[in-house]
Amino acid sequence: MSIPHLPQPRLPKLPPPLWREGRIPLEAASLLRDPIYNGDGVRGAGGQPVLLIPGFLAGDDSLGLMTRWLRRTGHQTRSAGMRWNTDCSGKTLDRLIERTEELAERHGRRVVLVGQSRGGTFARVMAVQRPDLVSGIITLGSPLISSFDIHPVVRMHVRVVGALGTLGAPGMFSLSCLRGECCEPFRNDLQAPFPKDVGFVSIYSKSDGVVRWRSCLDPAAKHVEVNASHCGMAVNPGAYRAMATALERFRRRERKRTAAGIIPMPTAKAA
Repeated sequence: MSIPHLPQPRLPKLPPPLWREGRIPLEAASLLRDPIYNGDGVRGAGGQPVLLIPGFLAGDDSLGLMTRWLRRTGHQTRSAGMRWNTDCSGKTLDRLIERTEELAERHGRRVVLVGQSRGGTFARVMAVQRPDLVSGIITLGSPLISSFDIHPVVRMHVRVVGALGTLGAPGMFSLSCLRGECCEPFRNDLQAPFPKDVGFVSIYSKSDGVVRWRSCLDPAAKHVEVNASHCGMAVNPGAYRAMATALERFRRRERKRTAAGIIPMPTAKAA
């Protein structure tokens, strides 16, 4: 006698394992001992320009070790100029594009964007809006498919920032930014088709304690899994190896563009 197929009950969606974020000091110590941090096995970048964008509630200092590593391996870096990364997405995007324009003009070539968490969502939107400025993007634990697919505790922090911004606190997005018109173009471009001539690598971890890892799997990206905490991706040896590979791939793409006679850097802001 055949047994009828019974529908399986839907399991509740469990939050990411926030407790695993306690690994960050161990990840940083491991990085400082790892040969990758001294640039061993990493090809010289030849001045490849990189703009670094920190995550939500983080500032440029959170990417300090990464900045030093990039400079040690021959990259020209610039920070996002952020202290907390809590401002309105639309306003922040304009400032980041301006900094990217300046970096591209200074070095005469397109720029790589490296964004952690919320910073990666900015990188994706910038690549969609200004592919003439961007040679590739690397996102680290970024919720690209759903910006709010995050741990409830972090989602609460988003609401607190939104409430403070609504009350007029400077440098913080308002609740209207989350669903309103001011940031609607940003939300649309986060889901827009990705430009074919811009590289895209999404680094994610299944043990990410803040973002559900499946939200990092943008269909347009090459996906690279590492064993890291969410915040620890900025100091994780595996993430650095993945970045080194991606950066070299982007350089090869740019050399091919140059050989084909394609100008890699704009001389004026696109209309």
